[in-house]
Amino acid sequence: MTDEPAMAAVGPPADGAGFVEWVRPHLTAMARLAGRLAVGADRDDIVQESLARAWSKRGQYDATRGTASAWLLAITADQARKAARRLRPAGEFDEHEGPVSRPDLDARMDVDHALTSLSARQRLAVDCYYFADLSIADTAAVMGCSEGTVKSTLSDARARLRTLLEVSE
Repeated sequence: MTDEPAMAAVGPPADGAGFVEWVRPHLTAMARLAGRLAVGADRDDIVQESLARAWSKRGQYDATRGTASAWLLAITADQARKAARRLRPAGEFDEHEGPVSRPDLDARMDVDHALTSLSARQRLAVDCYYFADLSIADTAAVMGCSEGTVKSTLSDARARLRTLLEVSE
């Protein structure tokens, strides 16, 4: 997502129609990220909540701190985390056992299962960089950290995935 529209540097327009055109190029990435971060939740609802939040906070957008895509995806990631918390039963996690197996995740491919074993920070970095196709800089803006931290987090995530997905013959 390095090809930001020219009007993205200006910020979100104050009129509804202009705002719609400003966010339109980012809707697919927002939906993809919402679906990855909040499995089982309605990703369209998450995107709608994200757009409502972006509209209400449009005056806070600062193009010097990141691209429109990074800003919108950061809002989407926050809304997806909230949706995932609402879905998760209180007893799902035991501090000694880790995540409890869920049938909807067990049926997924090995890679998706391995991704669920990553820490929340590692999953966010992987989702932004590999699935939402963000640059390191944009991923750092979404995560609220430095580019070096993103690179380190991605390296740690790849090492963990390599171990989890290792095929023994």
